Amino acid sequence: MTVPESHPRHESLQAREALADGVEDGYVAPQGLIAHGRGEAFDYLIGEATSPPAQRQARAAAAALVDAENAVVSVNGNVAALCPAQVASLQRALGCGVEVNLFHRSDERVSKITDRLAAAGCTDVLGADPQARIPGLDSKRALVAEDGIHEADCVLVPLEDGDRTEALVAMGKTVVAVDLNPLSRTVRRASIAVVDEVTRALPAIEEAADDLTRDEAATVLDGFDSEQARADALDHIRQRLGRLADDARSPRE
Repeated sequence: MTVPESHPRHESLQAREALADGVEDGYVAPQGLIAHGRGEAFDYLIGEATSPPAQRQARAAAAALVDAENAVVSVNGNVAALCPAQVASLQRALGCGVEVNLFHRSDERVSKITDRLAAAGCTDVLGADPQARIPGLDSKRALVAEDGIHEADCVLVPLEDGDRTEALVAMGKTVVAVDLNPLSRTVRRASIAVVDEVTRALPAIEEAADDLTRDEAATVLDGFDSEQARADALDHIRQRLGRLADDARSPRE
């Protein structure tokens, strides 16, 4: 279904259609629809726009990727449905790796996601032949490429689950998460979390990376406080809801 551009919920409905198509095509897990709905609820609270705290978080995320020796973008079914072109653009801009990693893993899903990423412009997509495991994980998300996520010093994990974020941090990696829920374990455990919608966050990270040298990136990282950044995201929601409540209490004409 093509949603008319005049529809007030055009972008949101287009994302839902893309995910539904992904389920029908077999590369999005049905459980991914639930995860997307939860994130969309938080996007309402944020205001469905990139907040000032998210802009600062995106700059820190960009700094981590620029500063890394071996950065890898981890891709699941929802990311493949929503923003494969943005992943490809980020890979070209930063020269980072791309790897498919799935909780509900099957060879068929990995193959379909790899093909979708390649069609969008990604190159040398890893994940079909995992040779290593992430310690401390029993799920199939533990399966990773030796020369990809396993050896990476920085992993970008959009739409991630918290247990693997924790495990990657425990391996000594810088973990950059993209998650709309500032209360999630992913956001609380990531080295840097961008509390924003993924199709806004990835271009923002790429744009910030274009303006950073490695020396500048190191300075940005030195000044970044992950707990303060999460508090800023929560404050943004609190203040916005306060303004909405004040508007609702105002006398109506």
